Amino acid sequence: MTASSARARRAFALPMGLAVASSLVLVPVTTATAAEAAPVATTATTAAGGEQISYVVNILPGKLAAALAERAITKAGGTVVKAYEKIGVVVVHSARADFAEKIRKVPGVQSAGATRTTPLAAQSTDDMGAPVELSEKQLDAASAKAEGDEDPLQGLQWDLPAIKADKAHQKSLGSSKVTVAVIDTGVDDTHPDLAPNFDRAASVNCVGGVPDTTDGAWRPQPGESAHGTHVAGEIAAAKNGIGMTGVAPGVKVSGIKVSQPDGYFYTEAVVCGFMWAAEHGVDVTNNSYYTDPWMFNCTDDPDQKALVHAVGRATAYAELKGAVNIASAGNSKLDLAADTLPDATSPNDSTPVDREIDPSTCLDIPAQLPGVVTVSATGAKNLKSSYSNYGKGVIDITAPGGDSTARQAPEAPAVDGRILGTLPGGGYGYMMGTSMAGPHVAGVAALIKSTHPKAPAFQVKALLKAQADTLACPEPYDLDGDGVNDAVCEGGKSGAGFYGAGMADALDAVTKR
Repeated sequence: MTASSARARRAFALPMGLAVASSLVLVPVTTATAAEAAPVATTATTAAGGEQISYVVNILPGKLAAALAERAITKAGGTVVKAYEKIGVVVVHSARADFAEKIRKVPGVQSAGATRTTPLAAQSTDDMGAPVELSEKQLDAASAKAEGDEDPLQGLQWDLPAIKADKAHQKSLGSSKVTVAVIDTGVDDTHPDLAPNFDRAASVNCVGGVPDTTDGAWRPQPGESAHGTHVAGEIAAAKNGIGMTGVAPGVKVSGIKVSQPDGYFYTEAVVCGFMWAAEHGVDVTNNSYYTDPWMFNCTDDPDQKALVHAVGRATAYAELKGAVNIASAGNSKLDLAADTLPDATSPNDSTPVDREIDPSTCLDIPAQLPGVVTVSATGAKNLKSSYSNYGKGVIDITAPGGDSTARQAPEAPAVDGRILGTLPGGGYGYMMGTSMAGPHVAGVAALIKSTHPKAPAFQVKALLKAQADTLACPEPYDLDGDGVNDAVCEGGKSGAGFYGAGMADALDAVTKR
């Protein structure tokens, strides 16, 4: 995502509600945020017109509760699309304007809400724009400078030494028994740098909230975002003598597609994605998006509260089953520890409403959910990226997400301040955003899991933080050189306001027992 709004783990807000937490070259940095308790009249209006709306209904877990809920849902004018009985979340479609109001009154229903404010035809993503693809000339030039056993493009990856991944690879590439799921816009598993490490059994298309395991359903289609494929390469591009190298080039990566063709990440798909990961042995999930249509979901609004409950149950279940959930902090330059924040972008699938939200009760999901590791972004100078969200007590850890080359230029042979990744169709290109920082942490978490195969999720998370390299608050933090701090970092020598526990450390991940 670019560095201006806060969508997908605090990605910047884009015109079409793009929510992937990454930004691309020549695209203004923006991030989307989930709205507060603003009126949601558009939901009832749309449904009253006879068009289907998607809902989540949250009940007690179990088959009996699901059976009773299905009867009540039918009576209230809804149709069950998928019941996730283990966590008590039911995906429902209904054209009744009063469906949510009726179903909330049913005994046993704990919360219920619309997952969008437009009919089912609408969709969105967390992408900040198109990646900047390397030309053949650039590929050849980079390959000619490769040294030793480096993959041809590794010299362009300043981000690997920033987290000591280059040194880590001399000790271990990670275990093929570890899988990182990219919950995103889809992964092109035919890419020659991804094919060797792709885990088909843990891949699926969850768009609409129902798993589709048709061969290749997890791939982005022509015209869809390259975001997920880029992220997958950052994590696990194979060290195979071609292209680039991932942070954990020996682990497996899977694609869990949850974004609509036009880029929206809706609750029913996100819930499906976490549940699929939980039930298919995934060790780490990477989430570089925020759940549409609200940048911040306020729990005093019944619709938004239901979305927080549904996604929160899914992330908690995935962690219970052993997955470490990593999420990007977003690209809106917001202090997520502030008393109040503005949100003029939600709902992003219809007409946004200006509002002030309390970030302690209005959450960016999944990033701010309990147990989820929230990641800020740094540039090539190890300073907080100009666009990255921050906040003491909110950010858990930091990693390279890239920045403008003019603001944070890398050292040669790297030539670009953004992050290199794989692109659909076999190409490579640059993107930047907290969407790119999250995958670095996911890769390090995979290396920790490789080193400690029996470690539960909470232990992997503890090691991530304990092994991170502390980064002090920069004084001053003035990237544009105008003599005024661009943001205020709290934490002094700990730098926790910008960096949480510090920079993820891949070398410690493979050497510390």
